[in-house]
Amino acid sequence: MQPTNTTRPDYFHKVVDCQWACPAHTPVPEYIRLIGQGRYSDAYMINWVSNVFPGVLGRTCDRPCEPACRRGRVEENNGAAPEPVAICRLKRVAADNKGEVKARMPAIAAPNGKRIACVGAGPASLTVARDLAPLGYEVTVFDGEAKAGGFIRSQIPRFRLPESVIDEETGYILDMGVKFRSGERVESMQALLKQGYDAVFVGCGAPRGRDLDVPGRIEASAHIHIGIDWLASVSFGHVTNVPPRVIVLGGGNTAMDCCRSARRMGGSDVKVIVRSGFEEMKASPWEKEDAIHEGIPIINFHVPKSFEHKDGKLLGMTFEIVRAVYDEKGRRTLVPTGQPDAFFECDAVLVAVGQENAFPWIESDCGIQFDKWGLPVLGQETFQSTVPQVFFGGDAAFGPKNIITAVAHGHEAAVSIDRFLHGESVATRPAPRVNLMSQKMGIHEWSYHNDVSGDTRFKVPWAKAETALASIRVEVELGFDAATAFKEASRCLNCDVQTVFNRETCIECDACVDICPMDCITFTSNGDEADLRTRLKAPAMHTAQDLYVSAELKTGRVMVKDEDVCLHCGLCAERCPTGAWDMQKFLLNTTQAGPGCRDARKAHLEVA
Repeated sequence: MQPTNTTRPDYFHKVVDCQWACPAHTPVPEYIRLIGQGRYSDAYMINWVSNVFPGVLGRTCDRPCEPACRRGRVEENNGAAPEPVAICRLKRVAADNKGEVKARMPAIAAPNGKRIACVGAGPASLTVARDLAPLGYEVTVFDGEAKAGGFIRSQIPRFRLPESVIDEETGYILDMGVKFRSGERVESMQALLKQGYDAVFVGCGAPRGRDLDVPGRIEASAHIHIGIDWLASVSFGHVTNVPPRVIVLGGGNTAMDCCRSARRMGGSDVKVIVRSGFEEMKASPWEKEDAIHEGIPIINFHVPKSFEHKDGKLLGMTFEIVRAVYDEKGRRTLVPTGQPDAFFECDAVLVAVGQENAFPWIESDCGIQFDKWGLPVLGQETFQSTVPQVFFGGDAAFGPKNIITAVAHGHEAAVSIDRFLHGESVATRPAPRVNLMSQKMGIHEWSYHNDVSGDTRFKVPWAKAETALASIRVEVELGFDAATAFKEASRCLNCDVQTVFNRETCIECDACVDICPMDCITFTSNGDEADLRTRLKAPAMHTAQDLYVSAELKTGRVMVKDEDVCLHCGLCAERCPTGAWDMQKFLLNTTQAGPGCRDARKAHLEVA
């Protein structure tokens, strides 16, 4: 193998598994250390730069960082099902315990004469506004509702996300001089373009819920509701109760929000019925667990056949019972079991079987092309449409995802808009800036706490069931207190503090090999990767994570380190008699809109 090029920004970024998995590349270990030190405002602002809505996401994020967390891979001896650091809930700790942060928000530059329109006030549009308004752009956000937030406000129940949190975090953005045209739904793209905006960002989400076309749907329609529309009606107070027996169809997070909401609004017999197996449901594992914890059964492998009704009154639903069959390529087919159809009585049905994009306000002759799925044709990284000054992001771009993905889209679209309005190619994506800084404070002392905690994951306390289920507006999760947050933060393995090797000072004494608790380090003869992975002190079988390979040493051997299960404990660096190992904190700064994303920055550096 060739020596690892550690100067490539992606190398150490990939070792920080949580940050690598986060669409917005939030520097997770950095803010967790600050929480452990009680520096909540600092932790909040580090989050805010990357993910914009720490308080919202600390309660509702889909947590792509947590399955990636190294803790879950190295904690094998602590139980049958090792768990990652509670990254998402620690984010909430920073939001709940921060001090006044308004004074730390970006200063607003003088107007630059450019006008931007954002359609929809959801997370993608608000991220674009947050990135561009401080640069002097005049940003106007249009939304049909009275308050900003988009689906954050209308689809996430208040028992998961209090409205005060939404108001606070959308307020930080609107207070940057953003013009919010509330109650003003854009009805025509052509009319909007004629208003002279220099760029338009479409962040209107995927506003249409999929329906279910089975017998009885029309006849019993008064008792059948589309899940996302029903949640919005609940959020805005248009629906205040449900009948006793409710069936929720679907296996995603919207279905979980529907069933838990119905349970709080008078539903005494609420059940979720889904086509797939329980493990294949799209809902996040914790969302399913929360529903089950509240006494809501999830019945799987049942395919809807018909709505049963009499004189317009819904009586129940009939389902075909199926099983999953997989072919040699792992593709699933649902096959009838031959068992008798199942019938469930109900008074109402909530259909939460998916969402789709709808752009009835974008005229077919305005130049914006759509693909066969009704999605806009976009640059995968630029988010630019076939009309150069029109950009898309969030669910409106590539279909329904989640809040943190919408935020990531907003950052990238803002870079594209900024470059576009400076006459530069949007296809050029500025590389992130990285920094490595030694953490050495003495011969055997580091600037960070490097003892590995043996604690298992701490549970977030809940409100008492009789209180939580009595009202749709009582927040269920109470969040960590300061003491528990400190202990949970201590479980973080500081994966951003990298083990950096210097071959020039290595004397191949193998002291680092002897002391490594995970058998990560091996000195051996070189070879191709497949062969080398099998010859290490502990075979490195997780090929998704790179090997750290040195240049040839004095004996002709190479140092090979398995990055996959390293604890970043620093024992190798403490034991090394020549300082060949160092612990260096890696910080990745993704390039956001502004002077740093433009070609002029490169020209300036070249002159300098």
